[in-house]
Amino acid sequence: MNTIKLKTDSGVSDIILGEPLADFPKYLKRRAPGAKVAVVADAAVAAGYGKKLVQGLVHEGFQAELLGVPSGERSKTLREVSRLYRFLAKGRFERRSWLVAVGGGVMGDLVGFTAATYLRGIPFAQVPTTLLAQVDASIGGKTGVDIPEGKNLVGSFYQPSIVWSDPELLKSLPKPQWRTGAAEVIKYGAIGDAQLFETLEKQMDTLMKGYSAAWNPIIARCAQIKADVVRKDPRETRGLRATLNFGHSVGHAIEAATDYHAYTHGEAISIGMFVAGFLSQQMDLLEGLDRIRINTLLTKAGLPSGVKHPIPRPRLMDFLARDKKVENGAVKFVLLKGLGEAISGQEIAPEYLDAALSASGL
Repeated sequence: MNTIKLKTDSGVSDIILGEPLADFPKYLKRRAPGAKVAVVADAAVAAGYGKKLVQGLVHEGFQAELLGVPSGERSKTLREVSRLYRFLAKGRFERRSWLVAVGGGVMGDLVGFTAATYLRGIPFAQVPTTLLAQVDASIGGKTGVDIPEGKNLVGSFYQPSIVWSDPELLKSLPKPQWRTGAAEVIKYGAIGDAQLFETLEKQMDTLMKGYSAAWNPIIARCAQIKADVVRKDPRETRGLRATLNFGHSVGHAIEAATDYHAYTHGEAISIGMFVAGFLSQQMDLLEGLDRIRINTLLTKAGLPSGVKHPIPRPRLMDFLARDKKVENGAVKFVLLKGLGEAISGQEIAPEYLDAALSASGL
């Protein structure tokens, strides 16, 4: 069993890589025999993976219930959290009960925040079923929901006790979700591993055809990078964890400014990385050839360099100003000093930001 143990002040995660979903109930039985379990699943997988997981848990002697949640970012709200609270309260779930999130990043954020706050904290596990969640969102203990004023503005640091990452679950992943996950994978190569970036350059055409065993070491490497960064800077106070947000300041602003339905997360982050790469070159941090390599790889993965329709600049800037990395009213960007090396906390001159945004049609 390939396990990464991530220990922080907000909890300890056992990140299990490459084991079949069918083995999860037996593993949980060793950790929490007889516990009551609520499986909260994205509607897209509730009837499949969610139902199978509940059946497996019942077979192992757990009292398990399934609750489906509508797919998409629009479910990541305080209203949906309240619905989960009431489900747990009516079902008499206790502090030793468990929550299990089955789905992508939205499920992990939503269920994690619910677990962190219900009864002031109950254990939870993540079973990520998307590439994005397996390489990034399920790891690190950031939980949260969106409010109309911005993305992820309400949340907590709360580690999942278990992350059960079975790459075989990706066989049913729709192609747009592959592109979303690929954006985060490319990000990891760009900010932390030049060798991974080179591997992606060589294999991206094949990788984007769907799941194959070639994905397994890539998923594992991204998970390891994420865990290493979080271990060193668990609450994003030293600037290191902020590097994981390369492309995310502009990307999150695009998502919020378009009400979370015009672009997938990966598409928005891709545009954000185009902007951040442009800024990195303007600031004389990144060689032009390396910026071209990043842009080429994103394009090869089917990801956009700019918006489909113009977003009014004042609206975009309003959401950008609400970014979590704002300090004293100024947005601090994550830029690249080269392939595999990122630097956070960079303030950008207005004329540079204007040029970079304009280059992506913003």
